[in-house]
Amino acid sequence: MKINKKIRVVHLISGLLQGGAESVLFRLVTWPDPEVEHIVVSFADAGIYGQPLMDAGVEVKMLGMTPGRLSPADFWRLKKCLTRLNPDVIQTWMYHADLIGGLAARMAGFRHVAWGIRNSGANLAKSSRSAYLFARLGGFFSRWLPQRIVCCAEDARHRHVQWGYDPEKMVVIQNGYDLSRWVRNEMARQALRAEWGLGEQTPLMGFVARWNPLKDHATLIKAFSQCLEKQPDLRCVLVGKDMDAGNPVLMALLTEYGVREQTILLGMRNDVPGIMSALDLHVLSSIAEGFPNVVAEAMACGVPNVVTNVGDAALIVGDKGWVVPPADPVRLAEKIIQALDHIEKNGKNTLARQVRERVMNAFSLEKMVAEYRQTWMDMLKINGKTKLKDGYVQKNTIRGE
Repeated sequence: MKINKKIRVVHLISGLLQGGAESVLFRLVTWPDPEVEHIVVSFADAGIYGQPLMDAGVEVKMLGMTPGRLSPADFWRLKKCLTRLNPDVIQTWMYHADLIGGLAARMAGFRHVAWGIRNSGANLAKSSRSAYLFARLGGFFSRWLPQRIVCCAEDARHRHVQWGYDPEKMVVIQNGYDLSRWVRNEMARQALRAEWGLGEQTPLMGFVARWNPLKDHATLIKAFSQCLEKQPDLRCVLVGKDMDAGNPVLMALLTEYGVREQTILLGMRNDVPGIMSALDLHVLSSIAEGFPNVVAEAMACGVPNVVTNVGDAALIVGDKGWVVPPADPVRLAEKIIQALDHIEKNGKNTLARQVRERVMNAFSLEKMVAEYRQTWMDMLKINGKTKLKDGYVQKNTIRGE
């Protein structure tokens, strides 16, 4: 029996600010899907993504919790919100929502809970002690709270199993990308380079990432200074939260390594696809990642990457990029020069086509959406049919059933 009834999925996330997990959530819930109804619950406020989600027709609830604090009243409000929404599946995003949302869901009587691990866990304590604590507690509670644990990367799955997470519940769903948005834009390239005072032939590298210890901008800046010794006309663009002159630690690093005049600081921007198009090379210097969106986004815009061997970065670039150990500025500088030489000798257009094709073939948004939907349907299955909260059943249509 097949009833035209959507699966109601409520997504729990601590906030909707700019970030990799938030961007994946946005892409997932705004994808037209006749079989799934999405509702997003932010523990905090609307942040960056709240209004765009609502503009796209997605119902968004804001609980107004203070970041870093959870009162009994906050927890009770979350539990009541879930009871009122009455979801078929609860999908949580990141460690705080996994644990807090998982506990609230269970106390409200919902057992179809899927956690969302968005970080490899490597060096996590350097970035956030709170996140590290919740991540390690998650290993203990993973035996009881979630029905599934969705990891964004193989590296994340492996590390969290080592931390005690239930391996039988884990599934890896790699990020997918909207290739209609992430596309090379020659007009933007020309306009931005002109704005920055750069010619078409000026070699330009960049890194799109917020200021965070795990992004290891210090190693990137050290490597850039070494690259300038061999290629003095090279320039570097840094994009992201706190990547501007108002960051005293960043400015001190640029001054210390003598690259202040050669570095373009853009801070937060909403035209990242255009900025990517202006680059010749994107560089990921992180010491920890899960599935770094920015690497695939650069490739979708036709820009190759030099990446540190963290998370699934090497898997993303495959044989269409360059990989170095983390926290090694000498090796990073060598690979940047090697990559720029390769691009100059082989032509930008050829490599641009190859890196975009890799993302198209391996990391499509449609594939990611289908895998999430299948995971939720599998959670709800009873005797081969999908049992919804209100008693309706829906025949599985994803695997030809």
